[in-house]
Amino acid sequence: MQRRDFIKHGGVAGILAAGSAPALAQSQPVTKWRLTSSYPKSLDTLVGAAENIAKRVADATSNKFQIQVFAAGEIVPGLQVLDAVQNATVECGQTIMYYYSGKDPALGFGAIFPFGMNVRQHNAWWYQGGGEQLYNAFLQKSYGCTAFPCLNTGTQMGGWFRKEIKTLADLKGLKFRVGGIAGAVLQRLGVVPQQLAGGDIYPALEKGTIDAAEWVGPYDDEKLGFYKIAKYYYTPGWWEGNAASVMLVGNKAWEALPKEYQAVFTAACGESNTVATARYDHLNPTAMKKLLAGGTQLRVFSREIMDASYKAAHEQYAEWGAKNAEFKKLADSYFKYLEDELAWFRVAEGTFDNYMSTRGAKKK
Repeated sequence: MQRRDFIKHGGVAGILAAGSAPALAQSQPVTKWRLTSSYPKSLDTLVGAAENIAKRVADATSNKFQIQVFAAGEIVPGLQVLDAVQNATVECGQTIMYYYSGKDPALGFGAIFPFGMNVRQHNAWWYQGGGEQLYNAFLQKSYGCTAFPCLNTGTQMGGWFRKEIKTLADLKGLKFRVGGIAGAVLQRLGVVPQQLAGGDIYPALEKGTIDAAEWVGPYDDEKLGFYKIAKYYYTPGWWEGNAASVMLVGNKAWEALPKEYQAVFTAACGESNTVATARYDHLNPTAMKKLLAGGTQLRVFSREIMDASYKAAHEQYAEWGAKNAEFKKLADSYFKYLEDELAWFRVAEGTFDNYMSTRGAKKK
């Protein structure tokens, strides 16, 4: 499957501006897809991204290409989206690929690895550094579908804790809702990871089934109400320097789609991948202020915890790479690319961001 270049073709806006929608409407068949999401309907940022993609696709084809969006649990549970697309229960699904690392840790390269890339670095690797071709060749062959990045939250928070986490000893035996690959890393430090879909986290935290939980960041976390139960809010979410959700499309469904519709769908996902990050950057500052004003206690993971986690992460990657040729191939590409990106970001982005974080937007 070949992805149409979103920027080159001007996105959905470019397609509409070029006046192609009427031509599509005249010459193409009505196509109806079902889309299942891993996320609860209450989160307008997450399910909302899928709904916006569906709207853009419909608008660009004069409503001839229709995608009906279903939130987690309406067709399948949130953690079964990959299975639903692979089995052709639905044509496409919105999810984050580390949910399925139990099937194969290599699936995580469609999302993020602990101490991995930020948003811009991930997009550079995916769109320009060969990541898309490597990952989708693996996904198409092994799981019968293809991934299109459609949403990225940016760097996430480290989660909500009932008690302060000051040392490595405080992690021992901690029942922590954390997804996929991060769970495997934290397990090496004595944490008991629990993978739960978004809608199941609050009840588990409230009942004491788990001691702590991470989700996304201030805007989404406030909506799910975690601050009502756990007051310590930690940063950074070192397991998610970015969090790239994807739209999975079954190979058979894609091959049956007219090429014009393929272009529209690809462009809509690419547009959403940019707009969703901007939306989080817009909403999170206000939500963070609101949480802090309401009594949330902001904390930073200690250097001891960060260093031990970094060491544990790379030990885990080495183990997977020694046993899994697909993982090693993707890891070699991913971490070599990240090393080059970090060298560049130290030159300009890092120095600028570090300076601005000490001075602020106004003269002081």
